[in-house]
Formats: sequence, structure tokens, C-alpha cells
Amino acid sequence: MRRRAFIGVIYGAAAALPFAAAAQQPGEVWRIGHVTVATPEISRIFAQALEQGLTDLGYVRNRNIVLLHRNPAPQPDKIEEVIISLAPEVDLLVVWGSIAGIAAKRLASAKPIVFLTIGFPVEIGLVQSLAHPGRNITGIAAEAATETNEKRLQILKEIVPDLNRVAVLRAVDDQYVGFAMASLELAASKLGVNLLPVDIQSPGDLELAFASMKKSAAEALIVPGAALVFTLNRQIADLALAAHMPSCHMFREAVVAGGLVSLAPDRLAMTRSAAAQIDKIIKGTSPADIPVEQPTRLELCINLKTARLLNLTIPPTLLARADEVIE
Repeated sequence: MRRRAFIGVIYGAAAALPFAAAAQQPGEVWRIGHVTVATPEISRIFAQALEQGLTDLGYVRNRNIVLLHRNPAPQPDKIEEVIISLAPEVDLLVVWGSIAGIAAKRLASAKPIVFLTIGFPVEIGLVQSLAHPGRNITGIAAEAATETNEKRLQILKEIVPDLNRVAVLRAVDDQYVGFAMASLELAASKLGVNLLPVDIQSPGDLELAFASMKKSAAEALIVPGAALVFTLNRQIADLALAAHMPSCHMFREAVVAGGLVSLAPDRLAMTRSAAAQIDKIIKGTSPADIPVEQPTRLELCINLKTARLLNLTIPPTLLARADEVIE
């Protein structure tokens, strides 16, 4: 009998029972479920990166792996529907983002799970610890240190030295956002910044959210990473520009779309690391014994075109630190 493998990235709590890994046997095909929550274009990029990472490790599509890609809408119920339908068809699940990770852990506890770009995976209850994730899940964290959000606020202060009132666009259905907000509050108290949280639950909330920022006299915007806001990078960037509001983001894709600045892990590099974790699971290592990896560095991306449109001068010291400058 052919054993099917389900490969995916998921965020969630530990499985109810210990997970026992079984190594791939000659002739077996592992079926990999890959759940992204992004725009179709970015979803394709991530899918291609994962497949290339596995190819580099010697896997061949339709010979010893099959990749099943899904890209649900960012709402929790839509993500859960995809995981429920996909789980019986695969042997390993790969999932992107906190909502998908938590849902996968709850709904696919018998499958090995690899997650990507989840912030604070211990705090949200996805893994027991970074060194010993436990049960059936491991992955690549987007960040696990509260200092990262402090650095994002510091970058905004470097660009706008007299900055005082910073709006925080919170996708309230995403488990990561609450912990990100807590770390931002700690940073704000050190930097003398007042945070103005503005919540959204759907794309239709954006216009009202920016109207609320204007009413509160927000001077800049910080956007914690979340599935919903990641699918709205272009709209958020356009609205921030229209409001003459410098913005700092968790991922570079938002800056490519027109946001001002990001401090972010390299997601394509993270995908290659996820492929290596998948390889270990296929060869018989339990996810519980594969430590959660963290980015070794964060990349600073600055959009100079947006800076010019906002009549901002980026400090030379900040430009010198930038990994990518968009002209």
C-alpha cells in the first residue's frame, strides 16, 4: 500500500497524542499540503520556493512527492475549511501564518506539521518551546523576541524624530497581533510614543480604519504582520500615502507595494529552511525533535519613492543600514 504524506505549514496547539514519525520507504510518495494566505501572485512565489527547496534536496514531483497548494481567503472560517478538506488527502501539512497554524494543530493533530512566519509561536500556544516544540509540529518562526517591534518603532522615530502618535493597524482575528501589541506597548513607553490601536476584521474595514486614524491625528502607522493585512498590502500602502502617513511593516512585500519601510525576515530563505525540516520528517524524524528555527537576521527595506511622495528625508545612517532600497 502506498503511504501518502501530508506536508504543510500550520500554526496551533499541541496534538492530543504523541506523534510517531515513520521514514519514507522506497517507492512511497509523500503528499504535501501547502496552505498559504496571501495574494495569488505571492502564493505562487512561495509555492515555487518550497518546491525548489525540496527539489534541491533530491525530491522529484510526482515521483516521491506531490504538492497540493491551497490559498484560502484570510478569514479564520475559510482557512479552517481548507485545512479540514485537505488534511485527509495528505501526509504532511505546511502552513503559513498564525490562524492557519492554530487551526492546523487543532484540526490535523495526526499529521506532521511545519509552519512558517509565525510570530511568538510559544506564546500563542503553537509549540511547547523553541528547542522542543513537542507533539506533531515544528517550523520557522517569523520572530520570537519582543525587541523586534521596538526596532520597528525606533526606525519610524529615526525618520520622524518628533514622532508622538502612532496608529497600530490590528487584524484582531490573528493570534499573533495581541502579543505584537504587547511588545509595541513596552517599546512605546521607552521611546515616548503614544500608540493608537485601530482594529479591522475584513477588507471593508480599511476605509473606516484610516478615517479613525485621521480623526485621532495619527502621525505614522505600524502594521503588525497578520494574514488579513498581508493580503491588503497594496490597499494599506495607498491609504497610508493618501493620509500622508509614514508606515512601517513586518514584511518587505508591503514596502514593494508602496509602504515606506519594513524590518523583516527573508521569507524565501525561510521556505528553504522549511524544506530542510520537511526532509527530516520524511526521513523519519519526529517534528517534536526538530527545533523551531528563527531568522538569523532581519532585513531593512526602504521605499525611497514613497519617502519622496511623503516629503520625507531618510537619514543617511538609516539608508546605509538598508538591505534593499526601492527607487
